[in-house]
Amino acid sequence: MKQNHSWKGWFSSVRAWGCSVQEKRSYNTLRFPMTNRLILLLYPLFIVCMAELNQDKYPSKLVLFISEHPTIMLFNVLIAALIFTGLLLLFRSGWFSMLAESVIYMALSITELFKYNTNGNHLIMTDMKLARSLKSLTSFAYIKITPRLILYLAICLGFILLAFWFNPRLRKRTKLRKRLLPGLACLICCVMVVTVPAVSRPVYALFRLDTKEADNTFILNEKFENNGFLAFFMQTGSENLSNQLDEPADYAENSDNAIRQYLASDVAETNFKNGVKPNVIEIMSESFADFRVFSKELEELGYTGLDSYYAGLDKAASMGTEGKFIVPTYASYTVRTEFEMLFGLPVKSLNDPNMPQRMLLDRQQPTIPSYYKSWGYTTAYVHPFQSSFYSRKRIYSNFRFDTMIFEDDFTVPVTTYGEYIDDNVVYDQIESLIASSSEPLYLHATTMQNHQPYSDGDSDDEFLNYLSRIQHSADGLAEMLEHLSEANEPTIVLFIGDHFPSLRGDNGIYNQLNITSENCSDLYEQHYILWNNFNMDTSVLPSNPVSIFYYPYLIMEMIDAPRDSFTQTMMDEMQTEPVYSTNYHPFQEPDQKLNTLTYDRILGDIISPSALDVLPDPEEDSTEETTTD
Repeated sequence: MKQNHSWKGWFSSVRAWGCSVQEKRSYNTLRFPMTNRLILLLYPLFIVCMAELNQDKYPSKLVLFISEHPTIMLFNVLIAALIFTGLLLLFRSGWFSMLAESVIYMALSITELFKYNTNGNHLIMTDMKLARSLKSLTSFAYIKITPRLILYLAICLGFILLAFWFNPRLRKRTKLRKRLLPGLACLICCVMVVTVPAVSRPVYALFRLDTKEADNTFILNEKFENNGFLAFFMQTGSENLSNQLDEPADYAENSDNAIRQYLASDVAETNFKNGVKPNVIEIMSESFADFRVFSKELEELGYTGLDSYYAGLDKAASMGTEGKFIVPTYASYTVRTEFEMLFGLPVKSLNDPNMPQRMLLDRQQPTIPSYYKSWGYTTAYVHPFQSSFYSRKRIYSNFRFDTMIFEDDFTVPVTTYGEYIDDNVVYDQIESLIASSSEPLYLHATTMQNHQPYSDGDSDDEFLNYLSRIQHSADGLAEMLEHLSEANEPTIVLFIGDHFPSLRGDNGIYNQLNITSENCSDLYEQHYILWNNFNMDTSVLPSNPVSIFYYPYLIMEMIDAPRDSFTQTMMDEMQTEPVYSTNYHPFQEPDQKLNTLTYDRILGDIISPSALDVLPDPEEDSTEETTTD
């Protein structure tokens, strides 16, 4: 009874204290009108400065940015003021409106800070699509809570607490129905600046934002330096929205004729040379890159003896053929390269989405694996990570893979190396699948071992830790090829990295190498190894780099696989447009043939020939089996 009485007393004391605080806040609203007006007026400038300061780190750098780009700073403040006014009209409470806007601004600012420090890529609106994979992303990122970050968050909190105490707010007699329309209008105006080109273009021009089009990471980074965080985030959002893929005009008018005009009329008759259907193994190695292309510059930085890290790769190369493919991404967005390999189509023709698989319609896809399936192959996909990341399991189920193996599905012993499953486990799984398949095997593996972060290892230098992981992968590759050399099954193995690694943005190796948009082309050239054990003729491999989406057709040509007018067209197109890549050639003119054929297969009616023309529909097969049962 005494305890119950004490709880009631405690609750009454808290309630009385809360009422006294509320009375004091109401008094402050009336007693300090000028102070409250000043707090309301200063807030948009305050939150913009805090969001930008979080990126600049030092107030002096922020002051320098404001002095050099006053119109951009004015733009940021006006946008923040519109958002704040809209929230204030909707909620009336000044401190609550500040809290809501501060959470949004600082959350975006912190995400940008961590993202850039992780991989040297700045935050853009399309990255929000990865929010559903937040758990996976946090395992990649360098999330470091610094005293400076805590200080800036504390300053934001202090400003909101100040507003809470002085309690600026709209007058009580202003009813919601009178506030709703103008409040929504303020917020809609901000949305229109991003989403409506007729609004965004003159607004950006008026405030002198850098609006040059760029998908190349380094051009984007330079744009960030010119615009600052907030203006960059909005402007690139507008750019991405205006860059939506449109149906080609000739395709819209007459899709049949639009496709037929581009298809090859002369198709070679082929059906596997000497009846040999070799296993085709693609190993797309996460973040594997040969930094010896920068040997001279790295030696000047004190990094010597690079050959020792790549000894396994050189051994593998000595057993096969080597060359270079142009990949469509750098530092992140593995699925861009994966898309080009699995579809044999350029992401440039889709306007370079970060996640091209998200554009796919929910239907059976005309993929490269589907061709192999139609030729009597068993098909497999191996990726030692979460099946939900990039929605791979759901989306790739339409790619005609008989088997998909993710981190929980391995049938060989699993070990880790660093943060992720060891590449040698993937190699073991590949050998196991080859041995257990009674039909020839087509397999695509996307590894995970060499993914960031590189903070763990024997060195404090993340680049050296990265090289150690590369060495482990390369040594394992050479060992696997030796094993396959002893087998009787004819087999082809392609080994290539998906992109150069994500290394820290501030003082990372790329900054030390002084790489800019003018000299970054080497970062999109990926060294590949092509190995086989049956004396395959590799003379068709180009001596100069070509885009990696042509790789599947090169393999088809070397194994003399059956062709249709589409695959023949792509083989012919490689001769006239060997590289089709925005990152590698930022200002390259559009190729109407590639663009139209890609649209047809990804978003169109799949009029161009594909393996889907001969493969049974798995959904119909499933229905028939159910009916029979």
